[in-house]
Amino acid sequence: MRHEDRMWYRRTFDIPAKWTQNNQRILIHFDAVDFQAAVFVNGKSVGAHKGGYDAFTLDITDALKPAGPQELSVNAYDGTDVGNQPRGKQTNTPGGIFYTPASGIWQTVWLEPVPATSVQSLHILADLDAGAVKITAQAAAGNVSVTVMDGANQIAKGEGKAGAEIKIDIPNAKLWTPDSPFLYTLRVTLSADDKSTDSVESYFGMRKISLAKDDKGVQRLMLNNKPIFQAGPLDQGFWPDGIYTAPTDEALRYDIEITKKLGFNMTRKHVKVEPERWYYWCDKLGLLVWQDMPAMRDKPNADQQKQYETELAALVKGRGEHPSIIMWVVFNEGWGQYDTERLTKWVKDTDPSRIVNNASGWTDMKVGDVNDMHHYPDPAMPKPEENRAVVLGEFGGLGLGVDGHTWSKKSWGYRGVGSPEQLTTAYVRAMAAAWRLKDDGLCAAVYTQITDVETECNGLLTYDRAVIKVDVPRTAAVNTGHIPQIKVITPTSEKAPVKWQYTLEAPPADWTKPGFDASTWKEAEGGFGTDGTPGAVVRTKWSGRDIWIRREFTMTDEKLNSPSWLLHPDDDAEVYINGVLALKETGYVGSYQEFSMTDEAKAALKPGKNIITAHCRQNAGGQYIDVGIVDVKEDAR
Repeated sequence: MRHEDRMWYRRTFDIPAKWTQNNQRILIHFDAVDFQAAVFVNGKSVGAHKGGYDAFTLDITDALKPAGPQELSVNAYDGTDVGNQPRGKQTNTPGGIFYTPASGIWQTVWLEPVPATSVQSLHILADLDAGAVKITAQAAAGNVSVTVMDGANQIAKGEGKAGAEIKIDIPNAKLWTPDSPFLYTLRVTLSADDKSTDSVESYFGMRKISLAKDDKGVQRLMLNNKPIFQAGPLDQGFWPDGIYTAPTDEALRYDIEITKKLGFNMTRKHVKVEPERWYYWCDKLGLLVWQDMPAMRDKPNADQQKQYETELAALVKGRGEHPSIIMWVVFNEGWGQYDTERLTKWVKDTDPSRIVNNASGWTDMKVGDVNDMHHYPDPAMPKPEENRAVVLGEFGGLGLGVDGHTWSKKSWGYRGVGSPEQLTTAYVRAMAAAWRLKDDGLCAAVYTQITDVETECNGLLTYDRAVIKVDVPRTAAVNTGHIPQIKVITPTSEKAPVKWQYTLEAPPADWTKPGFDASTWKEAEGGFGTDGTPGAVVRTKWSGRDIWIRREFTMTDEKLNSPSWLLHPDDDAEVYINGVLALKETGYVGSYQEFSMTDEAKAALKPGKNIITAHCRQNAGGQYIDVGIVDVKEDAR
């Protein structure tokens, strides 16, 4: 697939005769064209638009011929890497975390006949505390009648003027939540001189998102005035066949359905704006949405800032009626970041009904409603704050390519795993660790990511959505807060020192065996490493190339569920139990993490005396090694 900078589109269409009756106007709607569009009907210019993600509407009535086929032409230009425009993850040189660009018409184009005086837009605001909904119908003039329906039953009605807010009480309101995403139907009629001129139908959900202190005084994200821990994936919204465009509406729905099936209650739509139908399915099926503003890549000049703010305003206005969207993310990781304080305030002033995230990751300017950290691969959290909630906007990135379902022969993740079972276990441990941070004040965690994207194979699904790489029940259980129970069999030195024998000289081949004579080895407290190594608790300095460590422990006579290693390796490590190779790990991690134990090692672990031995090799940067054993029991969902 080749990215094109300049494109011409041409097609013909017919206008039904009844559309031209009663002075109706004919509108053409473009849901999105990337990046600039000039539109012509029968050779006449009818308008232009700049911005790759927002919809625009043109009145083409005066350019239509009285009869016969009508000609529509669209000239689109998209430089992608040429100008510093909002473009998210698109690049002409894809690789790593940046992907193949889309260009031109990538969302739906449709025609609509409307009366000369018609409903132009609706603004719907659910006021949960007041038990009411507030509707503003924009039109040139006229009276507005609004009916609220619960299925086939009319439950409330209100009237007012076009352009004025109409407040309607909702008795015994049914709340919208991810578990029960109830939607009311709205019927809006515009009239003049007691004669109906136009009518439209829409929907709304009675829900409220806010910040408040919990019973322990911790600032929390609240849904409908109750604390809710939000767990969700990063969702890039790319597709192998259509890049930015999903193949079908069913495909859009499937992404929401599988996100829900995996136990998530939220998703972060990452530096992309989706078609309205994607948000409809989030509304309908019950999925909270953090909505990013598509990022620029570089620091913008004055003209580029103006364009960014134009598109930011279009995003907030264009998608602001969806109850599923509960957070606006103004910037991501410092990409094109500028005037953060001013823009964050503008978004909050424009839409005070939602949470505003000034910057997800990296450059927090201490404004907005949340402090958002990115931390790979293991979870972490910002220090709790008095007035803002603290969230983990990205973590994880566990990589596993699936043969026959990869974009190319190259694939990568932030940390590789070897099998679906290992991916599931590593995921459960990582998300459980994020959930445990809830007690320290964490309010949300976003895992990278829901699907693979091109060469980036750290999705829970493959890029083609054909393979779910993790065990669904286990994943859903931990995502809904069913945290594995962990019992320490023999501790690490993270909390308190544990003594080891160690040597810096290569030992004989039988050094892992229980009967090996290690009397010449030194004895010291773990862990071993250099100061400043991320996540390390250094009690004994080790700065050489290799270290071998060994210690004995006694295990009581008990039945174990799933014994696992609690390990912090930096860099390559191999661990043995009673002389049996139990784990071989390459690379490093930035904290203590759980690792699966081989079946052979589990069989070698026995009541009474046992020997742990480990070898760690330093490659570059920091270095550290510490080992313990825990028994893990996962809760069923």
